[in-house]
Parts: sequence; C-alpha cells; structure tokens
Amino acid sequence: MEGLRGLRVPPELSARAPAGRRDGVRLLVGRAAAGEVAHHSFRELPGLLRAGDVLVVNTSRTLPAAVGGRLGLEPVTVHFSTRQDDHRWAVEVRRPDGRGTTVPRAGGPAGAVVELPDGEHLVLEEPLSPRGDRLWLARPSMADTAAYLHGHGRPIRYGYTERDQPLAEYQTVFSVPSPDGRGSAEMPSAGRPFTTGMVTSLVSRGVQIAPIVLHTGVSSAETHEPPYPEWFEVSPSTAWQVNAARSGGGRVVAVGTTAVRALVSAADGRGTVRAARGWTGLVLTPERGVHAVDGLLTGLHEPAASHLLMLEAVAGAPLLERVYAEAVRGGYLWHEFGDVNLLLP
Repeated sequence: MEGLRGLRVPPELSARAPAGRRDGVRLLVGRAAAGEVAHHSFRELPGLLRAGDVLVVNTSRTLPAAVGGRLGLEPVTVHFSTRQDDHRWAVEVRRPDGRGTTVPRAGGPAGAVVELPDGEHLVLEEPLSPRGDRLWLARPSMADTAAYLHGHGRPIRYGYTERDQPLAEYQTVFSVPSPDGRGSAEMPSAGRPFTTGMVTSLVSRGVQIAPIVLHTGVSSAETHEPPYPEWFEVSPSTAWQVNAARSGGGRVVAVGTTAVRALVSAADGRGTVRAARGWTGLVLTPERGVHAVDGLLTGLHEPAASHLLMLEAVAGAPLLERVYAEAVRGGYLWHEFGDVNLLLP
C-alpha cells in the first residue's frame, strides 16, 4: 500500500457543503474480479446491484455533539463522542479557531472542570486510552446528556466545510431514534446520498435492506489513531437476511465502514452472522479479513486513515490503489458531503 499511503489529496477535493440533491453525488465503482474502475452517478446504483443482494445500513442518528464552554479562562468546544455504560462520556476538548470550526488542543488535565451553558459542567477524569490523551472520560453534571445536547449542541464541523449546516443535513434516510438516547457523534456518511425514492427503486429490483446500529465516535483522522470501542447491535432478522442471501448466491454490500465493523463483530470465522450487541473494539485489516461482507459502499478516506486497511481487506490493495488514483484524477470530492465509492467482488 505504499502507493496509496503516498497519495496526495488536494485540499480543493474536500466537499465544503452538501450537494444540491443528496443523490446528486458521483459514484466510482471498482470491481475486484475484473480489475475495473468505472465512473457513474449515484442514481445509477440500482442498476449496479442484483436481485438477492443485501445492503446493510447503519440506522444510528447523528447527535448535535459539539457544545461551547470554558475551561478556566479558555474558551473551548467539547465534542461529546461516546456514552459509556457508567454514564460517563468520552469527550474531545478542542479550541475554537474563530472561523466557526475548531483545532486540536492538549487533553485534560485530570480534574479540570469545563463550564457549559445553562449552569452545567463536565469534569475531566482520565484519558480514554493509555495510547494518547486526545479523548478523555468525563462526568457530566446533567442527568440526561443526550437531551442536553439537543438543547445546546450543534453538529460537529471540521475546517474543510464552509459553514454550519442544520442537524437534518447530518441525518441519513435510514436513521431512527435510539430508545436509550445514544447516537453518533459524526454522521454514518455513506448512507447520506440515499433518498426514499432510491430505496424504493432498490427494493423494487429485489435488493434487500438490512439494518444494523453502530454509534460512531469522533473521527480519528487528525491523529491517525486506530478505532476505539463503539456500541453496536445486529438484530436476529438482519443476521438471518445476511446468511440467507449469501447461501442463495446474493452479495452482502455494507453501506459504510460502520456496517462492516458491526457485521464482522457479529460473525464467526467463516462469516456466519449471529445476533449480537455490545461494544466492539475490532480493528479490521487484510490479515484479519472481512468474511461476512462481499462489497462496500463508502466515502473517500484520507490516505493515512486506518479505515483504508478495512477497504484493502474488502477490495485488495491493487484495486484500491487504482480507485483512489482515479478519484484524484477525476476530481472526486472527499469527506462526509462528498462522492462515494462502491467496491464489488
């Protein structure tokens, strides 16, 4: 993967705002068996899939996870990442950059109190991982943090976007509220281009839709850290759909890296999926394999991102290198509002 790791993505290829139509983005298709890379529009997706294929989609809703506050005299922005079972949250404390976005800052220190709007606060207790101090476990003062975020938060926004967008722009057509208030800190963005019309067209062609849940934490793109544990659920009906499709010759196509992580976390070594729920710290690599998934629809990832190891496990390094070189050459757009890439066997 030296070629891909050395790939340079020009800053102008960052999608700075949502497309005028969700399904108006471009679709770059790589086929492993033929070694082909082809250009399509996203609206052509139904014609690229077959009756009996299963699309596995993440139904996690995006939270308005960014809240402004103060740490002593310092203005900060808190990104609420992941709620733990003990009701603490993994959080990232960042520094506002004066342009509506944020830049990284040193984590902690332990015991520091972040003052939040409406008289609430957050106590930073310890780093989430001994491997770094970007993310901290923090104890919030409010009883219902998810409700507080909906009253005082906004979607997390990074510097490549041109302005704040309403929360609705960060929800996918598949998203549903979680009974326990959990959600994703960042949008499961591979599902963003889908519309209800697209789903109807897919189902009409015999393509099945199977839901999973995986609540995403904040991105690791800035520091290239491996994924940390996230909460997921694969239902008995989804496990049945996936196994039945594969035994009948259909293909299981994950919509997003989150769907891959959830399915493989629920699968045995031969790729048979069982109903499962809980925390997954699984890191998917070519050596580990992704036996429960045949294809992947996903956005374009930074060349140094850990997600590329998962994509390599699905598509193989030679095809992935051709896809990314063609994406740069063709001016495809990166990040959550950008174009998408379909990797097929």
